[in-house]
Amino acid sequence: MEVLKEKVEEEEAAELQDAVERGEKTMKPPSPPPSALPPETRKEETPMTQEMLRDLEKKLASIEIVIPESPVIAKVSIDTSLLPASYQSNTPKEEHLLQVADNFSCQYSHLCPDRVPLFLYPLNECQVPKFVSTTLRPTLMPYTELYNWDSCAQFVADFLSMEPLADPLKPPTHLYSPTTVLKYQRGNCFDFSTLLCSMLIGSGYDAYVVNGYGSQDLCLMDLTREVCPLTMKPKTRVQEKQVAPPKKYAVKPPRDLTSRYEQEQERKKQEKIRAEEEKRLKEAEGRLQEAENAKADPLHGLRVHSWVLVLTGKREVPESFFIDPLTARSYSTQDDHFLGIESLWNHKNYWINMQDCWNCCKDLIFDLGDPVRWEYLLLGTDKPHLSLLDEDDDTLIDDDDIDSLGKEEEDKSFDMPHSWVEPIEISPEAFETRCPSGMKVIQYKRAKLEKWAPYLNSNGLMSRLSIYQDLECTQLLEVKEWYQNREDMLELKHINKVTGLIIDYFKPGHPQALRVHSYMCMQPENDRVMEFYEKARVDGLVKREETPRSITEHYQGRPDFLAYRHVTYGPRVKKVTMSTAESNPRPITKITERFFRNPAKPADEDVEERVFLILEERIQLRYHCREDHITASRREFLRRVEVDSKGNRIIMTPEMCISYEVEPMEHTKKLLYQYEAMMQLKEQEKMSRHQAWESELEVLEILKLLEEEEEAHTLKISIYDTKRNEKSREYREAMERVMHEEHLRQVEAQLDYLAPFLAQLPPGEKLTRWQAIRLKDECLIDFKQRLIDKANLIQARFERETQELQKKQQWYQENQVTLTTEDEDLYLSYCSQAMFRIRILEQRLNRHKELAPLKYLALEEKLYKDPRLVEHLKVFS
Repeated sequence: MEVLKEKVEEEEAAELQDAVERGEKTMKPPSPPPSALPPETRKEETPMTQEMLRDLEKKLASIEIVIPESPVIAKVSIDTSLLPASYQSNTPKEEHLLQVADNFSCQYSHLCPDRVPLFLYPLNECQVPKFVSTTLRPTLMPYTELYNWDSCAQFVADFLSMEPLADPLKPPTHLYSPTTVLKYQRGNCFDFSTLLCSMLIGSGYDAYVVNGYGSQDLCLMDLTREVCPLTMKPKTRVQEKQVAPPKKYAVKPPRDLTSRYEQEQERKKQEKIRAEEEKRLKEAEGRLQEAENAKADPLHGLRVHSWVLVLTGKREVPESFFIDPLTARSYSTQDDHFLGIESLWNHKNYWINMQDCWNCCKDLIFDLGDPVRWEYLLLGTDKPHLSLLDEDDDTLIDDDDIDSLGKEEEDKSFDMPHSWVEPIEISPEAFETRCPSGMKVIQYKRAKLEKWAPYLNSNGLMSRLSIYQDLECTQLLEVKEWYQNREDMLELKHINKVTGLIIDYFKPGHPQALRVHSYMCMQPENDRVMEFYEKARVDGLVKREETPRSITEHYQGRPDFLAYRHVTYGPRVKKVTMSTAESNPRPITKITERFFRNPAKPADEDVEERVFLILEERIQLRYHCREDHITASRREFLRRVEVDSKGNRIIMTPEMCISYEVEPMEHTKKLLYQYEAMMQLKEQEKMSRHQAWESELEVLEILKLLEEEEEAHTLKISIYDTKRNEKSREYREAMERVMHEEHLRQVEAQLDYLAPFLAQLPPGEKLTRWQAIRLKDECLIDFKQRLIDKANLIQARFERETQELQKKQQWYQENQVTLTTEDEDLYLSYCSQAMFRIRILEQRLNRHKELAPLKYLALEEKLYKDPRLVEHLKVFS
């Protein structure tokens, strides 16, 4: 047993030493943090003798290590024959750059033998080595949504499908162009970063592609431990309540008679319950943390990852930050997900990180102009360099040395070649579709997010967020669905699976100005809350709450200053199979109305609350309180009809109005005033009951409209969307057909030799024989005149050219002696051109004289055969 135990311990030590050696070979000065290595490796190691090394080498040679097969990614076959020449070959400047990069890599490997080779010139899709900086193609997209980094990163994350690296410990051997990545919508983290960085640089950001090391969740795009951003509630600012100044006359509050001992005991009880709840949550979090630690990544700190770095200085970026292109999330440069940086580059230069990364990226300084911390490839960097010379040393350099230094730097400078990638283009259809095949699913911690392209779902569903209670995502708590382009303007539907509450949110434009609808059942006379856009409604309704026995409405901005109405219903008198507000309205038992303050009325005459007790036949009024008073006036009217001893009906008595007035006035005590007030309140009661009935009907109408819209869920299509808008397409095709027919008619009218003469006759009139003969003669006479005019025109041009040539010849005879060589050349050139024009005109004139009689006879024959004239002219043929 002891021998077996020793053998096992030796094998474990050998495996541990092998892992340490592999980590030292594959890691760079940006080494993994101390937490990335086993505890044994962080201890001080004892020096080993030659015998110990030989024994260890024998033991390691006898161990068989089974390397797990990495998942093979099925690469999309790329047709390279259609790619431009820049993809399939290198220019002389690019070849020079590759030589410079190869020389730089050799020097780097010699000076830093403990670091892995640089990622400088991987192969592209045509198996041609290309420098990584030239793979970037800064492009400004023609979509305003892609002008900012967040929307740009979100588009890249949604548009592409992630493929993990074939070897998680090494950068990829191929780096495809952004155009190819966009075409096939697939790529690894380096493809994501290259595309995103090209778009960010085109938008004006100081962005760089980073080659470094990341956590397992970051490299595999695993968001199951991350909280979904849509579930985070925004921080609300707590506004301090403005304390109203104390009034001059105020009622003292009643004395607090509660026991302080009981309050103290209740507080201790609540603190104990709160402490137990916190302890339970901490224990649950501890168990989850232990479970996560049990699944520690054996390659922690060794996984290669690429992301984008955005530095300050451009686009008003206040602080440098990282962008993970796989998830479009931004991180601080101090975040623990980023474990080290090997190098970074943009479209102008390439930098190597010379700083220690034992503390991840927290201690890195991103001053790319510092040659001590960042080693650059090309001298032509746009980053300001740190001054390495002191003031005293500057005085020792004379002018000749400065000139020689300038010449030497000028000779060694080398600009980065232009990108070999074609301009990045995203079609409107691709930009609208976003996700590959139009759908994408992202799994978060206790949440799942699904995304769809516009118009992919017939109900306009764009995204759905499902929130679960457990980590296994089996107990569904709530669902949020976002919609677009719906006719009913539905924007968000929030479904609580525990309580069954459904909340619908609508955008402005709903037929009933509905903004929010909270309900558990679509049947009428159930619990629901409706909120409206008050500015879009004439009555100023803001909110309506409905229960089986009441309806409460809130108003704002009404001319009658109504702010609140509460209607209480009683049971229906008779039972009907389908009882509705129209067939069998519910009896109203009480109506309560509240009003805002009307500054045009005195407070004692401005009603604040009005209550109609219909069954008790009473009306209660409460008026607004004056600013310098602590009580308000009240009145109560009894509407009972009484009869005296003689049988006469009593209309109004002092007992029918009970009032309390803060400052009594003479006119309010008179029965006439009380009678007029009661008659006015009766009319207002009828109006309030009618408005309550209209509110019931409106609720039924809204519910019916919502049900119809939910069944039809028709989508809005813009008139500019020619592919989806059937009406617009049919109208456009009809217009094109009409325009084509009109064009054909105009062409036919232009070719019709009788059209000008037929236009002189009355429309619709049948031709007579005399009119037909006259039309024929006029047409022939007109054609003959046009032939004569054409012959005269050619003859006139011939004579004009001949006269000008004769004048020029006479001028030459008169000035022949004094002319220079240049003037003679100009004269000869003019004579040659004039003779050419004269010959052409003479030929045209002779040809016209030969063809004119033939054209005349041809037109005469056409007229005799014209179907409009043939019946009248057949006698003469």
